[in-house]
Amino acid sequence: MRELTRAEEQVMKIIWEIKEGVIHDILHKIEEPKPAYNTISTIVRILETKGFISHKAVGRTHIYYPLIGQEEYTNRFFKNFLSKYFHGSFAELASTFTRWEDFSIGEMEEIQKLIAENIKKKGEES
Repeated sequence: MRELTRAEEQVMKIIWEIKEGVIHDILHKIEEPKPAYNTISTIVRILETKGFISHKAVGRTHIYYPLIGQEEYTNRFFKNFLSKYFHGSFAELASTFTRWEDFSIGEMEEIQKLIAENIKKKGEES
């Protein structure tokens, strides 16, 4: 899956939020300073070409909707990020975080708790 640019991601987040809508609906949700209508229209066409969204025609109006859910995109993005920067290793990623100075003991304990809970769940599923 191709990654989204910052502008494409901003538009996708709005489409995920509104579920479906026309260009004006998307433009309405964007904070000031708002880009031009044509800019949003171009981004939407790119998203459609990339396979992230589709549309249904109602008269001369196109109503856009997502083909890929936000969670699915996030999972694919994260797997790609993990592969690209950490050789696909969660341990290498975690090791990097633990070396950060601003990574607090409380955050480490929270992650440790989440890991323990998931180990327990996976053990019960086996």
